[in-house]
Order: sequence, then structure tokens, then C-alpha cells
Amino acid sequence: METKIWSPTREVIIGCGRPVVIIGERINPTGRKKLAQSLEQGDMSLLQEEARRQVEAGSQVLDINVGLSGTDEKALMVLAIKAVREITDAPLCIDSANPEVLAVGLANYEGKALVNSVNGEEAKLKEVLPLVAHYKAAVVCLTMDDKGIPKDVPTRLAIADKIINEAVKLGIPLEDIIIDPLAMSVAADDQAGLSALDALGQIRDKLGVNQTIGASNVSFGLPDRPFVNCIFLAMAVMRGLTCPITDPTNWLIKETLILCDLMLAKDEFSMNFISAYRKQFPLED
Repeated sequence: METKIWSPTREVIIGCGRPVVIIGERINPTGRKKLAQSLEQGDMSLLQEEARRQVEAGSQVLDINVGLSGTDEKALMVLAIKAVREITDAPLCIDSANPEVLAVGLANYEGKALVNSVNGEEAKLKEVLPLVAHYKAAVVCLTMDDKGIPKDVPTRLAIADKIINEAVKLGIPLEDIIIDPLAMSVAADDQAGLSALDALGQIRDKLGVNQTIGASNVSFGLPDRPFVNCIFLAMAVMRGLTCPITDPTNWLIKETLILCDLMLAKDEFSMNFISAYRKQFPLED
């Protein structure tokens, strides 16, 4: 099962038989005061710098979220897409809870985008899936519905199956569907990490689609969060995670994912790891 997305000049292929694809998470004003302020002022320079840093760090896809209360999110999304395209040809993941923003983003994107996201809520299914089908995009599907985020694995699996069925009815190919089984904080629920991992494994085995996850969610409320995220990511890759939404500028996280590829025979002669390591730690003259 391979999901392909592209810009006019670059294609990214996501699949369990391929190296992990990193979706860079840093273009998101939530909890980031400086980025939020710059977006409120219509200044795209900090956003462009975040895009550049993530691509240089190894992100193959960039998530673009400009959701800010009190702003014109549709206009900001158009500006953000254009600004990012000025400095990189990486494919984009258009991220918003507002279907109108997704529609504007897709209309202004050249290529095949990834949409983040839809879920099992009836309203979301009716509003977002037709957009995905119309623009022939790929889509991230969250395992939550009108009852909220389920803790148990069977319900997450059932929601994933429901979304897939509705998407296929609209002509969205199975390979363009990426499931996010939703990681929650283990500080709030000590079963949350295990539930997410079990959901990843069952979705892989029973539905066969590609999967993403917001890895940083699992460490909310804990110390040493990057290391917690790394352990979770390594375990998640073994359960079917193929394209995590994470921070590639954190070397510990990036190294973990590269080493997952190495140990799963997806890095011929260890060249990706050696190259990334030498870039991070240049040899002294």
C-alpha cells in the first residue's frame, strides 16, 4: 500500500516497505507565541524559516496549520502556501479543522496534497471527504467520532473502517487514506500509549493502510518529552507507523526514525544514517 503525494517538482511515496516519511509539525501557531504574532501581522518570514529548517533537517512533507482565533484563516492559508512554495518544493499537508480553509488551501495548491484531517463525525465526513475526492488529494483520518476519542482499540478500528468505507464510496482510493489512531497523554492515562500502539498494529493487519500519529501527544505532562516521544515512535514504527507528524529539527527524534529504517533493512549500507550523522556532527579537520 503506497500513498503518493507531490508538488510540481517532487513526489513523496509513503509505504510500509519504504523509509519512514517525516511530516514536519512546526508550522503551527498553537502554543508558539512568536509564530502566532507574525501570522497575525501577515508576516510570513518566520513561517518560511520554519519550513526551511524542517526540510534541511529531513522533513519530506510539511504540515501547514495557520489556525488563529480572530484572523482570516482562509487568507492566511493561501499566503502560507505561497510563502512555503517560494523556498521549498516539498509536498504539503493542508491542516485545518475548518472545511472552508481546506477547500481554499486545496484550490491554491499545485500538485497532490495531503489533507489533515477528517474524522468519524457525520458532519466532518459530509464536509471533508467530498473535497478530498474533488481535488484527488490524500487524507489523514482520525479515529474519533461524535462520541469523542475512544480509549478502546476495537472502537478505533471500527471508526477507521467506517471512514474508509465512506471514502471509497466517493471514489477515494484506499492508498490515499492515512489513518491516525490518536496518541493521548500517558501522564493522564497509563494505558494510552499501549492503546495507540495496539490500534496501529490492528489497523495495519486488518485494514492495510498507511498510518500517521502526532507523537508528541503521548508525552504531554511529562519531563524529558523528546526522549519519551522517541521510545514511542520506535515502538510505533514496528506496529505500522509510516509517516509520523513530528519535529525533524530535534536530532534525537530524527535519529530514532533513521535508526528504525536501519534496523528494518530500509537503509542500504547504512548510508542514510551515516550521512545524517555526519551532517549533524561534522568531522573535525
